[in-house]
Amino acid sequence: MSFALAARTQRMNPSAIRDILKVTERPGILSMAGGLPAPEAFPVEAIRRASDHVLGTQGAAALQYASSEGLPGLREWVAGHLSRPGWRIDPDHVLITTGSQQGLDLLGKVLLDEGAHVLVEQPTYLGALQAFTPYGPVMQPWAADAEGPLADELVGDPGAAVAYLIPNFQNPGGQCLGEARRQALAQALPRGHTLLIEDDPYGALWYDAPPPAPVASGAPQQVVYLGSFSKVLSPGLRVGYMVMPGGEGDAARALRSKLLQAKQACDLHTPGLNQRLILELLQGGFDLEAHLHQVRERYRLQRDVMAHALATHLPRDCRWHVPPGGMFFWVEAPEHVDTLARLPRAVKAGVAYVPGAPFFSSNDTVKRNALRLSFVTLAPAQIEEAVARLGPCLA
Repeated sequence: MSFALAARTQRMNPSAIRDILKVTERPGILSMAGGLPAPEAFPVEAIRRASDHVLGTQGAAALQYASSEGLPGLREWVAGHLSRPGWRIDPDHVLITTGSQQGLDLLGKVLLDEGAHVLVEQPTYLGALQAFTPYGPVMQPWAADAEGPLADELVGDPGAAVAYLIPNFQNPGGQCLGEARRQALAQALPRGHTLLIEDDPYGALWYDAPPPAPVASGAPQQVVYLGSFSKVLSPGLRVGYMVMPGGEGDAARALRSKLLQAKQACDLHTPGLNQRLILELLQGGFDLEAHLHQVRERYRLQRDVMAHALATHLPRDCRWHVPPGGMFFWVEAPEHVDTLARLPRAVKAGVAYVPGAPFFSSNDTVKRNALRLSFVTLAPAQIEEAVARLGPCLA
């Protein structure tokens, strides 16, 4: 057998998180590595009832091919749920995706030529780097200050083609962008030539206060907004959504058209049965806000337990902040600690984490002494024990 792989495959890299998750399957490992929602928080019975209803009343339609754009009722729900003064979303501008991760790949395919500049936070979501890199862009570190990414970076000449931002409880850093900086970004976008990808899978997981309005609400014609039902209902259903830029200009229409064509070429449509299950949950008596309140209460407790455990068990020169939402702590160990090199020691001690290096797009900005810890999957007693095991590995 003789064949050749496409040149772009040389830019494809394995997920450090997925590789580490294989290690965590060993007996006795307490994993703080994966960004997995707590399975106890899944509304299993509500989904079972929704499944019975959908299959009992819409069975044939639910099992048939579906439209590429997504189920009309679900697109209308997303548009209504997100719309607010200044940002009235047309359901026709909503594209249902197979998880928000697919949205990142579709955007890379449609927007990124070889050599295109993409502004990315340092650190940033590893999955976005994986999605964009095969298309050959130049990942440009997004300059930031204590308040977050700088708005002036969006109006450079010629500037970046795309900027990628996680404003709410960022993965992996945990920070939430303030209202003033969001407004500054929204005001800067029309002055430049950059399209902002606003990725928001964690916005509903707030523990201290709800996050400010999306950047998209202030610049709807230059922002693509991504959301997901994975963190609030179930990642196994693999249903996300994309709000494409509004307006009837040639650029906006072309982008919406090409994203739909890319979706069609990728998987024809997101599973119609799963979309109908979610719509039935949202419209069939399931109290989403009560469910989210319970999830937030569970995760807030786990966050607080981890904060206490870190203060108790980590070396004194480790640094972190308590995230106001989301699923992660970002910890910086002493400068001499290489967390990738220390990972085997941690696994031997029965604990796993994600080293920080894969979350950086540039060797000039990488922090090899950093690590990401998830606090939502382990029970409180397990969190205490996991951090106690971790502490000596970072000394």
